[in-house]
Amino acid sequence: MDLDLVIKNATIVTATEILQPGLSIGIKSGQIVAIAFSLPANAHTQIIDAEGAYVTPGGVDSHVHLHQDNAPTGDKWLSGSRSALCGGNTTILAFATQQRTDESLFPVLEEYHSRARGQSYVDYGFHLILTRPSPEILGELKRMVEEEGITSVKLYMTYPAFRLGDKEMLEVMMRCREVGMTVMVHAENADMIDMITTRLLQNSHTLPKYHALARPQIAESEATHRAISLSTLTSTPILIVHMSSPVALSHARKAQSKQMLPIHAETCPHYMYLLSDRLAVTRFPVVDEANGVHGHEHGDTEDDEWAGARHVCAPPLRHAEADLQSVWDSVNNGTITVISSDHAPSQYHSPQGKRKPLVEAQKTNSTPTFAQIPNGLPGIETRLPILFSAATDPDPSISPARRLTLPKFVELTSTNPAKMYGLSGRKGSIAPGYDADLVIWYPPHHPVTTAAAAASSEKIEITNEMLHHSIDYTPFEGFRVCNWPRYVLLRGEVKWDRDVEVSRGPGAGILGKPTDGTFLRRGKGEVLVGRSGMGREPEGMRLGERSAWM
Repeated sequence: MDLDLVIKNATIVTATEILQPGLSIGIKSGQIVAIAFSLPANAHTQIIDAEGAYVTPGGVDSHVHLHQDNAPTGDKWLSGSRSALCGGNTTILAFATQQRTDESLFPVLEEYHSRARGQSYVDYGFHLILTRPSPEILGELKRMVEEEGITSVKLYMTYPAFRLGDKEMLEVMMRCREVGMTVMVHAENADMIDMITTRLLQNSHTLPKYHALARPQIAESEATHRAISLSTLTSTPILIVHMSSPVALSHARKAQSKQMLPIHAETCPHYMYLLSDRLAVTRFPVVDEANGVHGHEHGDTEDDEWAGARHVCAPPLRHAEADLQSVWDSVNNGTITVISSDHAPSQYHSPQGKRKPLVEAQKTNSTPTFAQIPNGLPGIETRLPILFSAATDPDPSISPARRLTLPKFVELTSTNPAKMYGLSGRKGSIAPGYDADLVIWYPPHHPVTTAAAAASSEKIEITNEMLHHSIDYTPFEGFRVCNWPRYVLLRGEVKWDRDVEVSRGPGAGILGKPTDGTFLRRGKGEVLVGRSGMGREPEGMRLGERSAWM
């Protein structure tokens, strides 16, 4: 066997177990071909010594927003995929958005292909955002699956430009069930949010902190219950994205465990770690717009009543530690199926970014309001290091209730998203036949020969300066993690080397190119919880009743 690469002395982690230390991974033509304690090598075989470190599958971030029209200051594909790579991700799934005036999905898809083509450091795919599901649009979905390898759609229950009514959602769900597409749902009650927002503004409550009040948990929990009901009626598996509310999560858990319904749930690191008091902050590190952030290093801050806008996202950050704990509980009891980043950032200091309401208000001599702040947070590069720390940090002060096992880490960040979105057998696991998309972390007691090698003996402090996105802040500024991807391999080639990055300076560790990423034609996704199909009627229906209209 002539191998291109052997990774030796690895501690391999899968979604089900940590394999015995000391194994080697054999790679040929970009794929894993063998796992054994000893593998042959010739003069042309590259050898990487993992030094006993954990080796995990490349991250699959299945919910990222790149180069979308509603976020003109957000990451485009070049910076977003670069940031993904440096954080350990080898596959990302972004969105192609149908405008309400678009009469066909194929030109929409081609436009988003043109934005990504030759601009991605990692492999990628698209979900379709449907905003006007006409009969003609619904008729195109089968071709999208068969001809384009697009096997998922996203539906919004809020936002004026995207919101669908219940009837429209029902029609989409029924069509997606027929053609085998995964349905993602942003579940928030738009009417509740609109009413509260209007009244807050009437009462002159306009600052960023009121964003969290305008989108209360009940808006998420009601919409979640309604989305589950629509899914149940149509017998359609769904994934409810970026869940943050204890009651909403309880709806998902009940549907999964008591009713055996195929209701999947997603959350994000910011709903596991951050609270709404961040929207009320009025001081932040001083920013030199020409040279970047410097205040973090010197402790310099400035007064800025708009500073909390950096943390505006939807659903909003929740108020209490108990809310965070409910998300952790749902992760560890299996309710949460996947953890994504929902990377949907806007720059803070740009006139079209988070400070846009201030700029527009100056032009019109009006009052800026939280309702005008672009939603979304950056997180594509920090997702895996933060969650890997939850699985490996030896700090005894960390509550056991806020930890992950390493297999759970792999399951939620790589294996499950690959299965759910039609990439099973190729991405998301370490086994023969899979793409050699791998993350090699630092070993537990690596000698401190460089700052890079101190990953396990000294915690790494997250700063925006160390990240590779094009955004001027991170919501995780100052967080300390116990490890960072040392090497990231995409299809058997090292594309990120953190040792080089630290020794030679920012950007030096990026060994890949923006032409490395390939578009992934996906198969149909798997149902991971509950049961799909027509085996049982919704409660209160007679046996066979649904067949009269389906």
